[in-house]
Amino acid sequence: MPQENKKKERVKKMIKFGKWVVKFRIPILILSFLLLIPTGIIYMNTRINYDILSYLPGDIETMKGQDILLDEFGTGAFSVAVIDGMQEKEISQLEDKLKEIDHVKDVLWYGALADISIPMDMLPDDLKDSLQNADTGSQLMIITFDTSMSADETLDAIEEIRGLTNEQCLLSGMSAVVTDIKKICNSEVIMYVVIAAGLSALVLALTMDSFLLPFIFLLSIGMAIVYNLGTNFIAGEISFVTQALAAVLQLAVTMDYSIFLWHSYLENQERYPDDKKRAMSHAISQTLTSVVGSSITTIAGFLAMCFMTFTLGMDLGIVMAKGVVFGVVGCVTILPAMILAMDKWIEKTRHKAIIPDLGRIGGFVTKHYWIFIILFLVIIGPAFYGQNHNQVYYDLVGTLPDNLESVKAGNALENDFDMGATHVILASSELNSKDARNMENEISDVDGVKLALGLDSVMGPTVPKDMIPDDIKEMLDNGKYQMIYVMSEYKTGSDEVNAQCDAIRDIIKKYDDSAMLIGEAPCTEDLITITNTDFNTVNAVSIILIFIIIAFVLKSISLPVILVMVIEFAIFINMGIPHYTGTVLPFIASIVIGTIQLGATVDYAILMTNKYKRARNHGAEKRDAVRTALDSSLQSVIVSALSFFAATFGVGIYSSIDMISSLCMLLARGALISLVVVAFILPAMFMVFDKLICATSAGFRYKKDASVQ
Repeated sequence: MPQENKKKERVKKMIKFGKWVVKFRIPILILSFLLLIPTGIIYMNTRINYDILSYLPGDIETMKGQDILLDEFGTGAFSVAVIDGMQEKEISQLEDKLKEIDHVKDVLWYGALADISIPMDMLPDDLKDSLQNADTGSQLMIITFDTSMSADETLDAIEEIRGLTNEQCLLSGMSAVVTDIKKICNSEVIMYVVIAAGLSALVLALTMDSFLLPFIFLLSIGMAIVYNLGTNFIAGEISFVTQALAAVLQLAVTMDYSIFLWHSYLENQERYPDDKKRAMSHAISQTLTSVVGSSITTIAGFLAMCFMTFTLGMDLGIVMAKGVVFGVVGCVTILPAMILAMDKWIEKTRHKAIIPDLGRIGGFVTKHYWIFIILFLVIIGPAFYGQNHNQVYYDLVGTLPDNLESVKAGNALENDFDMGATHVILASSELNSKDARNMENEISDVDGVKLALGLDSVMGPTVPKDMIPDDIKEMLDNGKYQMIYVMSEYKTGSDEVNAQCDAIRDIIKKYDDSAMLIGEAPCTEDLITITNTDFNTVNAVSIILIFIIIAFVLKSISLPVILVMVIEFAIFINMGIPHYTGTVLPFIASIVIGTIQLGATVDYAILMTNKYKRARNHGAEKRDAVRTALDSSLQSVIVSALSFFAATFGVGIYSSIDMISSLCMLLARGALISLVVVAFILPAMFMVFDKLICATSAGFRYKKDASVQ
């Protein structure tokens, strides 16, 4: 009795809140539109980070080395440029112009080494062969910057350098790649939102009963998106992945709440046909009660990403969790106010939804449930194997469009100089010349090393140290640390370059325990190690959190196991398909897709479970309860899944950044797979485990003689 009284008290409070929203709907609308001004301005001024590697933990050696490079040498980034079609005199003039560009620190090329005080034939032959291509006339130039790899100043300098040479100077390296990614994102991110909103509106217009309603939904959700993005200034900056996906994902995962409010509003209009305000008050109350429970699972899925060591997960997870909260608040305040304010226009645009009667599906599934159990048992093994044996890539450059300048530079390095990644070694300046030269010789002998370029290799055995230009000395040795550039034939992220990094690291540690290997390839090797661990951590945390939430919401021990198992089955299928199709996925996909799909689509299962629970509680027998649950929830699940699919699929097709495209395509496919699994596998599970569910769950009216049909 006390429990029942508490429940009634909660319902009264929810209805009271609904009445308050209805009463103050006009002030709510005015305030919500006014809030768009500051949040929009703040969003437009929130910095976007385009450097994936900057999200590695700061305590690993590669990241510490980057800090030392900046603090001790004043060098935060470098780029290897391919100079084509220019005479040495022109290159020398270009060098002078480059040094005048803000934040360009040093320029190193063969002509700079061959100072007038050093005869050309005194420089080592391998140095000349590595920095010049006699057949094409191309030369290499190392340009260093006094700001970090993805700093705005570095990216501006990259753009200015490109403007000097009309593609005769192609810049490679992470800073150049980041610059190109920034340009693509800036040109495409608005279209992501337009495409997602447009396709979602089309789906909703066809599947719901009003042509105007989808645009009201989108306006309400769009305002919540702006509020969410506008509060990102708290973190100082967000990643380009978060910027690209946040609006699309928030639209996709919170559309359910708007659909639920509308359906609840229609049901309450039948109860209160002459009082739409009262109907809306009760709809808000019912929506708030239902949506809070389901949204918590989605929030938990996103927050699970915060447990990643690779902090890009935290960046995306916090923004999306925050977005779901704004979505819920907007759904029970802004959206009801809009619907009441535009009621006349909504009524004028009412039409019959195109979704056919789905009443026979429940009967078919409950009658032939054993077929779906067999399918589950047959598919789960290959699906699990496939999702555990996917190929992933870590090299962003290889998946960018070929017409980008950074990609052209990478291709030129590979074709003209047989070069891929460039590493940097930081070693003690106290290392004597003999050991330093021996170390560089050993490094040069490592498979795939094209050139080890340090002060001792520049000097060679025949060049006296005092003949080296002072600016070259300062660039490679500051008296505390000496710097060695290592040119590799292998590409970043490949198994070969990772083995090469390990071999180089072993060599330098033999001569100097404090020596560090840094650069894009070593950082990427760390990324591979870290994300492999993160994959297991995030999956475990998301499953545990959502399991606990479902257990609490449904007051059951068995249902969390069944629901999580069913959605994980959908995830196995989704993530297993790339293995069998030979598709290579971006590394981040294998980490975040599972937790996003689990958090976002477990709502479908919870909705059906609540219907099943209600029917069972009202005395329905097993088969009737399962059939009723499926028939009454399937339309809502279909509309929600199709909306999710439309929002993400369109962006996946459009985006020219493979990381964004792949993530969206996986999410789109995952929504459809979850829909099918919830529609066919979950009811079959209810049929098989009904007796166990009734015995281990509160709120089920279980009768022994009615449990087996």
